[in-house]
Amino acid sequence: MKSETAFVPAWWLPGAHLQTVWGRLARGRRLVAFRREVLETPDGDDLVLDHLDLERPSGTPRVLLLHGLEGSSYSVYIQGFLAQAAGRGWHGTAMNFRSCARDPAELSRMLPNRRPRLYHSGETSDLDFIVRTLSARKPEAPLCAIGVSLGGNVLLKWLGESPGQKAVAAAAAVSTPYDLGASGRFLETFLGRLYVGNFLATLKEKAVETARRFPEAAAKMDLSRALYARSFWEFDDAANAPLHGFTGADDYYRRASSLGFVSRVATPTLCLSAEDDPFLPREALDRARRAASPAIDFRVTRHGGHIGFVAGAWPWRPRHWAEEFVLEWLSGVSP
Repeated sequence: MKSETAFVPAWWLPGAHLQTVWGRLARGRRLVAFRREVLETPDGDDLVLDHLDLERPSGTPRVLLLHGLEGSSYSVYIQGFLAQAAGRGWHGTAMNFRSCARDPAELSRMLPNRRPRLYHSGETSDLDFIVRTLSARKPEAPLCAIGVSLGGNVLLKWLGESPGQKAVAAAAAVSTPYDLGASGRFLETFLGRLYVGNFLATLKEKAVETARRFPEAAAKMDLSRALYARSFWEFDDAANAPLHGFTGADDYYRRASSLGFVSRVATPTLCLSAEDDPFLPREALDRARRAASPAIDFRVTRHGGHIGFVAGAWPWRPRHWAEEFVLEWLSGVSP
């Protein structure tokens, strides 16, 4: 099913940009209490999981959360989704992509990884490892997954790569940049560069640190060009793509974009986006909607920005509509 979905934005947050940035400035980052687990990956690195565990029967559903670019389990939207899950009596697990886990005592500090690679929009092996691990631990408990922004791209790509998988009963992808190249070009505007600059600040720091710790990684990247990058394409072409085995940014975008995988998704999946998302042009969203498989319920709102979807009559009583809508949808389709 593919349709337009009604969402009424808060009157006090008009426009896509205010919808996009308000939550990051005004919401708490410690809405739920975590139990931290560090798993060793098959290639000898660490993956940090933060679990929301409740006193519930063994068959209680669990939702797996995947954050966006340079986010973590402490991103406000991950906290919001987990709070919604807790309100429904569900367990939750937030997966921190490599190099993204925050020190719980100092959330501004990211914990380093042990291998000469980081993460990217098309890297699905870590997600596959986590899904198999969680499913094996509690085979009787339904497992759902929610990916946000970059996490949505990773989740949809994995679902398209694994159409026969049964471990994840239902999924949702929110504000997904389906076409990474189109998204990057769309952000090459004055306001877009403000968003990009914020991400590039920490991505450049990671590139420098990775080059310092791992000579083999330094040999793959053009670090001086990466440090002068002002766009995602420039940074990806100089650092991110060659570090992870791509010939350049265009090769990375072509192979990693979930647009090429949504037609093969067989798991019941909600795709939720806003037409005014400042991270993705409308035409790319339309192409993703046309390509989506019958298993995808593709919902588009007229407003909402990027991971915004803020409703409510007053600033001191906001409603985070997408978080409510996604959990309600998953509750309706999961076993």
